[in-house]
Formats: sequence, C-alpha cells, structure tokens
Amino acid sequence: MTEKYYIDAAIWRGLHENRSDRFRPLGDWAFELFKKIRKAKGKILYSNLVVDELSIAYNKEIIKKLFEDISKLLERVEIKKEQVREANRLNKELKIPFGDVLHGILARDNNAIMVTRDHHFEELQDMVNVKKPEELI
Repeated sequence: MTEKYYIDAAIWRGLHENRSDRFRPLGDWAFELFKKIRKAKGKILYSNLVVDELSIAYNKEIIKKLFEDISKLLERVEIKKEQVREANRLNKELKIPFGDVLHGILARDNNAIMVTRDHHFEELQDMVNVKKPEELI
C-alpha cells in the first residue's frame, strides 16, 4: 500500500527556504523526507488550505515551482462541508486554530500521516498520526 503524507505549509516553507533554527537543519530534514517519499513512490497530499497558507509568503509562480518539482507525487484532496463543520466544532472545543484542525481532519480522512512541527497537533494525536520530518527519515 502506498504511504501518504499530508505536509503542513511550514514544512513546505522549510524546504523552499532551507530553514534552520539554532540547532536543527529543518530544511535538510524536509528535503530528506521528500527524497524518501519519492524513492518509496509515496504520495504527498495537499489541499487548497495548504496553498492558501503558502500564498501568504509566496506568489503563485513560486508555489507552482514548488509543486512542479514533485508533481508525480502530489495528490490534491478536496475539503468537504462535513469536514469544515467538524473542524469548527473541534476548534471551539479544543481551542486549536481552525486551519490546524482542518489539516488534521484531512490527513485522517485520507489515511495520511500529518507531517508538521506545530505543537497544536499534539492534541490531535488521538485523531491522526502526527510526525515531524526527522521522525520519518
């Protein structure tokens, strides 16, 4: 069975900007994860929400280039009304940002690993398999 990964926008940005913090090579880890997914013929899932979040930092051409490089691995997932309703409910109950909850729901509903560093996802681990890039390489 093909492994699927729903990649958070911050991981995409880490890859594109080759980010690091004081101690960790975040961009390198993202690159290694993408390389591993390619080698294993896995799938990278994304939604319009990921594109919207990337659009805050990048123009359409940069996003197109990011996706173009790995287009054979990409699979776009649709956001359904019932997923939005569930995200609204969990947003209020758990006090987690709506977008983060929706990403988690999309990953769960598409049987994908949620790849993120965002601490909000720690509260969603009962719902979705959450991993950091370095945990997967």
